[in-house]
Amino acid sequence: MRNVYTVKQVNAYIKNMFTQDFMLNRIYVKGEVSNCKYHTSGHIYFSLKDESGTIACVMFAGSRSGLSFRMQEGQQVIVLGAIGVYEKSGNYQLYAREIILDGAGLLYEKFETLKKELEEMGMFAPQYKQPIPKYVKTVGIVTAPTGAAVRDIINIASRRNPYVQLILYPALVQGEGAAASIVRGIKMLEKRGVDVMIVGRGGGSIEDLWAFNEEAVARAIFDCRIPVISAVGHETDTTIADYVADLRAPTPSAAAELAVYEYMGTAGLMGEYELQLRRSITQRISQERTRIEQAALKLKLAHPGQKLNEKRQRTADAEQRLRILMNNCLEGKKHQFALYVEQMKGLSPLAKLNHGYSYVEGPKDANIKSIKQVFPGAPIRIYVTDGYIGAEVKDTAEVKLDDRAGK
Repeated sequence: MRNVYTVKQVNAYIKNMFTQDFMLNRIYVKGEVSNCKYHTSGHIYFSLKDESGTIACVMFAGSRSGLSFRMQEGQQVIVLGAIGVYEKSGNYQLYAREIILDGAGLLYEKFETLKKELEEMGMFAPQYKQPIPKYVKTVGIVTAPTGAAVRDIINIASRRNPYVQLILYPALVQGEGAAASIVRGIKMLEKRGVDVMIVGRGGGSIEDLWAFNEEAVARAIFDCRIPVISAVGHETDTTIADYVADLRAPTPSAAAELAVYEYMGTAGLMGEYELQLRRSITQRISQERTRIEQAALKLKLAHPGQKLNEKRQRTADAEQRLRILMNNCLEGKKHQFALYVEQMKGLSPLAKLNHGYSYVEGPKDANIKSIKQVFPGAPIRIYVTDGYIGAEVKDTAEVKLDDRAGK
């Protein structure tokens, strides 16, 4: 009986044949891109075609790192991958792992490789960018002496400020030896000590602009102590020099505008600044004059002579108040003293003697107030109004006050 196989078995067998073929597992295929579709899953589906046929291709999302540009219809590319069979449909296709542009694409790949390397080295970092001077006296130019770029730079610079000196280094900007010529120009103008430098050329293909993608040129720009403005090609052209330069200009004309300040506009601006400065000075003088007048008035009020007069007046007022208080106090004390005198007069022994009373002293000048203080024969003195009487005690007798009052 004949052997009968299922579709699945046949497709699996064919797939195995492709898998075992070493050449088909790593193959480069060149062709034109057609039917290119970027799927939402991240996969890219496209076809490669030439004048004789077409082959289906797919690049899975996990292999997208092997693609450094966005594919478009009609591009000539070289695809590295493996030929395999999709069992479900029985169709074979190219599973892409890397895709590069054909011809110019090789230069583009070289460009991307060098760009990545220099970027990792930090040569594109913003902290290394030098500021472009706002007002310059000399501008160095590294470009071809006969191209449109140098004419544009000269015309724009002359129109903006005819007093700025332009120093041209006539360099090769295309072909063999161009990179070395550009490097020499950068170093020579750096020694010349220009204020800013423009390095560039007009537009062209990637092959025409390749000198500005050389590592030697990139390092010369990075090491230059003079600020460098890159001006390579048209606005859509981008080179390694643009990434390394301190400032990128989209065109040579734009580079001249960035490097050279506009004289008339600056002159008008300086005139406005002068007016503002004069107004500020006048206002400041007026403010300071007012402040000085106020300070003079404060100084006059705070003058030592003024303070001394105030102190003298306060002292005189205090002295007057003190005199009044002292006089009032003396008058009060005089009145009180008079009262005390009158009171003392009433208590004075002499006053009592004038009223007919007498004062008796015994031995040792003791005031005799009781018969118990003396004895018969004791000497005594009796003081009266005009003197005293010496006497001797003969006898003593006790008398009750009540008895004497009754008599």
